[in-house]
This record gives sequence, C-alpha cells and structure tokens, in this order.
Amino acid sequence: MTIGDPPGGAPAIELRGATKVFRTPSGAGHTAVRALDLTVEQGEFVAVVGPTGCGKSTTLTLVSGLEEPTEGEVLVGGRPVAGIPPQVGFVFQQDAVFPWRTVLSNVMAGPRFRGVPKTEARDRARDWLRRVGLTAFEGRYPHQLSGGQRKRVALAQTLVNDPEILLMDEPFSALDVQTRALMSDELLHLWGGSGTGGRASRASVVFVTHDLEEAIALADKVVVMTAGPATVKEVFPVPLPRPRKVESVRLEPRFVEIYREIWASLGEEVRITRERGAGRAA
Repeated sequence: MTIGDPPGGAPAIELRGATKVFRTPSGAGHTAVRALDLTVEQGEFVAVVGPTGCGKSTTLTLVSGLEEPTEGEVLVGGRPVAGIPPQVGFVFQQDAVFPWRTVLSNVMAGPRFRGVPKTEARDRARDWLRRVGLTAFEGRYPHQLSGGQRKRVALAQTLVNDPEILLMDEPFSALDVQTRALMSDELLHLWGGSGTGGRASRASVVFVTHDLEEAIALADKVVVMTAGPATVKEVFPVPLPRPRKVESVRLEPRFVEIYREIWASLGEEVRITRERGAGRAA
C-alpha cells in the first residue's frame, strides 16, 4: 500500500499535537513548534504563513522525516513517519543541485538512486526538462543558468520522482518579482498536470512562504502560524476558482477580501514577534 492508497482514506498528512524541542549549545531547550495540529488532504495545496523564525520550516522537516517530534504524532498517508518516506519530495529555499553535474544528470540522479535503469531515468529526466522548458539546456551546468532556470531544474529534479507529497520551503524567495510570478504559474501548471505514465499528479503540497499574496494565489487553504513556538492559529479556505494565473487572480475583488481577512490574523503574530525582538534589544 502506498501513500496514494492510504488506509481508510486517511489524509495525506496529519500532525497531532506535534512538539519539537531542540537543544541549544548551552544545553537549554528551544521549542520550535508546540501542540501542532494540521491536516492536509489528498491532492490539497496548503500554504503555511507566519512570522519569521516561528517554526514553519521545522513543520516541513517533521513531515519529511528529517526530524522526529519530541511529543505528538506525525502521520503520512495514515502511517507514522519513520525515516524519510520515499513518496515525499522536498524543494528547499536554496537550490539542492549538484554543481558538478549537468542539468540532465541532476534530474536523472533521483531515479537512478531509486534503482531506475539508466535509459529509463534519462527518458524520464528529458520528459521533465521538456515540461519545465529546459530541453535546450540539458548539457549545461548549474552555474551557467539563471536563478529562474535553476529553480526549474530543482522542480524537475523533485517531480521526476513522481512524489505524492511535495514539501516546499520558500522555494521562490530569492527570485525577482517577475520570475517569481512565472515560477508560481509554472508550479500550478505542473501540479495540475500529469505524472509518470500520464496519471494525474495532484501531489499534496505544503508550501511555506512569507509572501501572503503568493500563498493565496497558489493554495486551496492558508494556514496561519502563531509567533514562535509555532502552533496553528487559524486556517482560511481560498475559494478562488482554478485554473489560476497568479498575476490576474491578484486583481480579483475576492482576492483582496481574502487577503484582508488573513492579514488581520497574521498581522497580530507579526507584531508580537517584532515586540519580542524590540524587548530583547532593549
């Protein structure tokens, strides 16, 4: 049984009372997230927003199996996370590409690591390079690409493994505004497209961002986290029709209404974080 066929129709992701405490160099405990309850349904696109340093990225590492909760449970497909689930893909803020490999070799790396024969891995990699518009660049190295092109490589590198859960940690934050919008549209297109063998991909996505407009434009629902240690404050549905174009959807009156509603909640947590920082400085 795979994550795509969860027991009893379970959600793709569940965090139940998840708490993560890290040890600082002094030996004290730092609570990054506490009593975190979050559900992501199969095929759902969820954006997570919150103040800087509140624990959003830690939430992703718990789901990915890179970290274990100190308390509570983390389930993927109805099963407790033990190690790194093979059906989970992770796109980091920094490009996780191999600088000594060509674009094609980078995208082939995942399937080859999973035991896919070289010819099949090459064919799958070329198919995804075609989908992200990089066919003409397969022989180049990462340093020969623009920032947007490297992000396309990172997407292809992750999606070629046909993940059923896609975790994204501020993947477009380093890009300029225009390229960021283009990459957001590309992500929506690929997410709504087809996976290996032509099946609908519709991975369950958890997308961490500091950009509230980006969150609303992409997601089915937006989760607002509290000032650290993070827990879920509120969950807001985004009832905007799909398919969406990022730049045009932002001009819709309903988009502005949703933005105001979410910012009323998020803004309070941002202010709390700033006041804490000002207090420490004093």
